[in-house]
Amino acid sequence: MMNLSSRAINQVLAGLLLVLVLLASTLASVRAHEIRPAIADLVFSGDGSVRLEMSLILEAALAEIGTEHGDTDDSPNAQLYDQLRLLDETALAAEFERFQPRFLDGVRLLSGHSPIPLEIVSIDLDPVGDTDFARLSRLTLKGPLPADATAVVFSFDPAFGPSVIRVPDAGGDYSYSAYLGNGGPSEAIPVEGGLTMSAGQVFADYIGIGFTHIVPKGLDHILFVVGLFLLSPRFKPLLVQITAFTVAHSVTLAMAMLGVISLPASIVEPLIAASIVFIAVENLMTSRLSPWRPFVVFGFGLLHGLGFAGVLTEIGLSPAHFLSGLIAFNVGVEAGQLAVVAACYALFGAWFSDKSWYRARITMPLSLLIAAVAVWWFAERVGWIG
Repeated sequence: MMNLSSRAINQVLAGLLLVLVLLASTLASVRAHEIRPAIADLVFSGDGSVRLEMSLILEAALAEIGTEHGDTDDSPNAQLYDQLRLLDETALAAEFERFQPRFLDGVRLLSGHSPIPLEIVSIDLDPVGDTDFARLSRLTLKGPLPADATAVVFSFDPAFGPSVIRVPDAGGDYSYSAYLGNGGPSEAIPVEGGLTMSAGQVFADYIGIGFTHIVPKGLDHILFVVGLFLLSPRFKPLLVQITAFTVAHSVTLAMAMLGVISLPASIVEPLIAASIVFIAVENLMTSRLSPWRPFVVFGFGLLHGLGFAGVLTEIGLSPAHFLSGLIAFNVGVEAGQLAVVAACYALFGAWFSDKSWYRARITMPLSLLIAAVAVWWFAERVGWIG
């Protein structure tokens, strides 16, 4: 272990705290700036036409914030996006009317090598509402299906962001769903159904979705894991807590996806924020890992699992690959959590965890900062502040 002077240590710690304070100052609006995939349901109507029923953050598409960005603030068009988010539904519809030719050029269905001409037959825009959350819009596109068409291929311009293509069946499940992080094209989707993805494809796709839901998108989950690390960076107690958290969120995620349990986001999201507050405050009140903390972490993991379920519910899981997709998503989440732990260890655990002042200079100030951010989130999510 290299020796550092007291002055160097203080400089490192001051820099770390500055980074975290700057991060905290931007966290309150993170959900408004998170890039979510456009969800497109492909429906063969049986009347000689094909429909795309889309749910997307229309403002991000209008601002052309593409797949290369993990957050809308990273785009040079971030200011335009923020302006669009403030428009009421009438003004947003007018902006989209002007943008329609460009949008229709970027949403493509091919039958063989021939494009299927699409038109927008309905648009449903929500009022502005709470600008701390991204607004979802719903579009229906329709086009003529060639009489000899046996399959179609979907693609979505990556300048509009990532997308998910799904094929709903008569029972309301999805016979096929695929995440197109780079815009596609998708596989050829048979008009009469029957397309299947290999277990390997599903596993790879959903590992990526699970990982990115933690890093970089899951800042609430990141702060929870950092809070666990701060109290006891030693491997064994940290492993016990992370394992309890993983087992718990895996259980509720599976139950939620199977329809056994369901709680609205308006309840789950504030409770997730409260769980972060609890962990951070406990770090401030005690210097030792209590015997009951793994059980508390397990309980909070149940809540976080319900939060993860919202992502998979939105994207959809093919019944044929339900188990492999669910396992892969959990593997991706776990990999994301381990990446957070590794980052914590590299930033301060490896250098300072065995120092007598670790608690005073690392655990206490960072836990206080995490608690403050989480209290703000809780107040926002229950509607106490706008």
